[in-house]
Amino acid sequence: MPPKAFDFMSSRLFSNVLDVATPGKFPRTQKWVWRRIYNLLSLFWSDADWRFMNYGFVPATPFELKPEDEPERAFIGLYYQALEGLPVEGARVLEIGSGRGGGSRYIARYYAPGAVTGLDYSPDTVRRARKLNGDTPALSFETGDAENLPFADAAFDIVINIESSHCYGDVPAFAREVSRVLKPGGWFTFADMRPKSQLSALDTQLGAPGLELVENRNISKGVVEALNAAQDRKSARIGKAWFMRRFITEFSGAKGSVLYKGLKGGSVVYVARRYRKAG
Repeated sequence: MPPKAFDFMSSRLFSNVLDVATPGKFPRTQKWVWRRIYNLLSLFWSDADWRFMNYGFVPATPFELKPEDEPERAFIGLYYQALEGLPVEGARVLEIGSGRGGGSRYIARYYAPGAVTGLDYSPDTVRRARKLNGDTPALSFETGDAENLPFADAAFDIVINIESSHCYGDVPAFAREVSRVLKPGGWFTFADMRPKSQLSALDTQLGAPGLELVENRNISKGVVEALNAAQDRKSARIGKAWFMRRFITEFSGAKGSVLYKGLKGGSVVYVARRYRKAG
């Protein structure tokens, strides 16, 4: 089959999958679909060169990084903005939806937390995260469901959730679990994208008892800047794919993709929020 035919089929497949995976539309199948999408992308980027699978963020003010981490600056930016100013030193930190572990690794290496636990729904992804980040002290990874966390009440000082909640079938259940595992006075820092039409629903979904909204920002501009900054690197990798190239282009947020155009044009909004647990 000619490459253009593959691209056409991949684009149609992407549109169909995106329709099924829209938050709240088919909750029973949503987690199943997203789990397999990210497994596919994780296999495609299977080496240690890619510890991150988020869209990234470029803040207005540059932040310090060690030379070896500079290639991941655009992706680390989402974590920097999420934790800037929070009392992370000595804290017990949980990242829900930790993926390949790059974000949890960044927190463990730069913020001197007491401990960082990364949790992901996919056992394959957790195994890969352990392999990629086994050299980092105070860092561990566990398999678990964001909607039914395998942790005790008040187990963490900070919960972080980056570009993961759009995969969940029951976001209110996730928010209730976050509130449960946070200690009184603890922080929940959240970042993800939604169609503009779903932002009011997100307000309700994340409004779990005990969680007080402290900060709410639209960071779409900085996310688009990060996508632009990572474009050449992504293009070089995508160019090696002879099969499903268009599909991978769409889900990676490369220039020209549906999600890239949505973020740039405003039909998709990337939000960053901070909540504090009462008490």
